[in-house]
Amino acid sequence: MRKFCAYLVCVCAVSAIAAVEVKAQFKNGSQPTELVLPRVSQRSSVTQRIGLTDITIVYHSPLVGGREIFGKIVPYGQMWRAGANENTTITFSDAVTIEGKPLAAGTYGLHSIPNADQWTIVFSKNSTSWGSFSYKENEDALRVTVKPHAAEFRESLAYTFDDIKPDTASATLRWEKLAVPFQIGVDVKATVLASIKNQLRNTGGFTWGGYDEAAQWCLDNNYNLDEASKWEDTSIQNEERFENWETKSRIYAAMGKKDESAKALATALEKANAIQLYSYARGLQRQGDAKRAFELYPLVSKRDPKHWISHLANARVDSNSGDFTNASKEMTQAIDGAPDGTKPFLQPMLKKLEAKTDINK
Repeated sequence: MRKFCAYLVCVCAVSAIAAVEVKAQFKNGSQPTELVLPRVSQRSSVTQRIGLTDITIVYHSPLVGGREIFGKIVPYGQMWRAGANENTTITFSDAVTIEGKPLAAGTYGLHSIPNADQWTIVFSKNSTSWGSFSYKENEDALRVTVKPHAAEFRESLAYTFDDIKPDTASATLRWEKLAVPFQIGVDVKATVLASIKNQLRNTGGFTWGGYDEAAQWCLDNNYNLDEASKWEDTSIQNEERFENWETKSRIYAAMGKKDESAKALATALEKANAIQLYSYARGLQRQGDAKRAFELYPLVSKRDPKHWISHLANARVDSNSGDFTNASKEMTQAIDGAPDGTKPFLQPMLKKLEAKTDINK
């Protein structure tokens, strides 16, 4: 019985200390120990994706409540939990850099040492403690020094992601009239490439489309072109299509292999259906290569003379040559056969042709 009473005294003492440290949940100064109840400093979270890398900060948000915060409630030169209650945590789904310094993927306890002119941001391997009371320096994964700056008043502490770019973003602690940013960087190309390779081991690797998309991403980013070429070969082996042969031609072009590029494109155009052929020609026209586009438009109707897209291609050819009467007839046939959702885009072109205006300009 004495041991039990001593245990109760100990629990009550610890609870009382905790209540003081976390600014109490009840008006009488006590902290709930048996029930889950609303907290004064409510739980919040914010997530930002950079490339394919997710960054999540989970924290509890204290209020200013008319107090002077930095240098008073949050003393200078002392370790602070950068929030309230349990550890503020930050999770990275992939390896990142913080202020240019490398940090592995994982979940970290986020702490700070505030000062008037600079802050130390601490990433601890321990992310499961209460506040910073049991913080140990030997558990640090990384420390960086950053500059705080004045900001608009904010009653509740919050983390935001700012200055978001394709491969960087700034995570910013905001409270009272202060903002404390630290930059997070991601090697997006390396991360995406690793993800692509992993995805190709799953369902994406059993189709022509998966390998074609992988190769296209590399091509768009001028990255890993040798492997992109091999992936496109695998796509073609799985199923020869206009799409993968056309991608192959652009990979060859990017690698400076002009003859191979021309041959691959010729194969692609042979395999193109009427819509693909028209879309490819229209793309060339938009890019300024009207000469090549108008060489291809007549092939659309040869591929499928009854398709509505063939009439649209013919209308463009007739309009380009100034034969607006025949172009109007072709456009009317295109509208008659087009899907309902496409008709509203074609009807204004018919009006232009009837007004003897070239639809290609």
